[in-house]
Amino acid sequence: MSRIDLHTHTTWSDGSYSPTELVEWAHHHDIRTLAITDHDTTEGLDEALPLSQALGMDLIPGMEISTRFQEREIHVLGYFMNYQDPTFQTRIRGLQSTRLQRIQKILHKLEFNGVSLYLEDVQRLAGSGSIGRPHIAQVLIQQGHASTFREAFEKYLGIRGTAYVPRDVPEVFETFSWIREAGGVVILAHPFWEGFRREDVDSACQTLVENGLQGLEVFYGTFSAKQISFNLHLAKRFNLLVSGGSDFHGTYKPEIAIGKGKGSLKVPQSALDQLRKAAGK
Repeated sequence: MSRIDLHTHTTWSDGSYSPTELVEWAHHHDIRTLAITDHDTTEGLDEALPLSQALGMDLIPGMEISTRFQEREIHVLGYFMNYQDPTFQTRIRGLQSTRLQRIQKILHKLEFNGVSLYLEDVQRLAGSGSIGRPHIAQVLIQQGHASTFREAFEKYLGIRGTAYVPRDVPEVFETFSWIREAGGVVILAHPFWEGFRREDVDSACQTLVENGLQGLEVFYGTFSAKQISFNLHLAKRFNLLVSGGSDFHGTYKPEIAIGKGKGSLKVPQSALDQLRKAAGK
């Protein structure tokens, strides 16, 4: 059975597969429509496009951006942007500098806690792509300071870790305009509302919609049936588009399968059709 997966990552951000490897893997697993949504970069798209075309796969340009909303970090997915637009590229290049600044601060905190890592080793793993905490986690594992990614994040890099550093990210409404001005569609990634009162969820969603949000990632790789149902009703209430994807990271998150998430993910064709319509594609 062919599938749709609109949330995947490559080595250009925090995935373990190169764009070419990801397309090959997706094709092997009967993915007919794939979106590459690397963090704060679109650099992997040009590599992936020729092979996806040769294999008859529909490749959708995408990106995931970390943003700030009401003193919380939330993630935004953009689809169908003219990603080669010079203004759009200038804006997202600014995100790369904030990533590097955060990495340097984390390394300083690790040093203070007796763990010495070299920035060059982290940059070597990131290559030309979007540098992030998973690359530090890899170095921590390589040097014996942690045995798994989970341990690296729990002990050092996660919000309760000894070397955690919050990231300086743009306001969410600013990124909405970046995506829409580049011809893209704006989707709230993996919306997680547990612990919030219903009236607070409605108020937050109303504010986001009034400022340019177009849809919710309803069908997400790790969502329960209850979470999917809640977000689906929220999308209907605010007349929003729906999207979905596994959030595939390759071997870095082995429990997440491409096109399937933790096993039950299914993105409906109707959701993709509506996304295309909104983008004028």
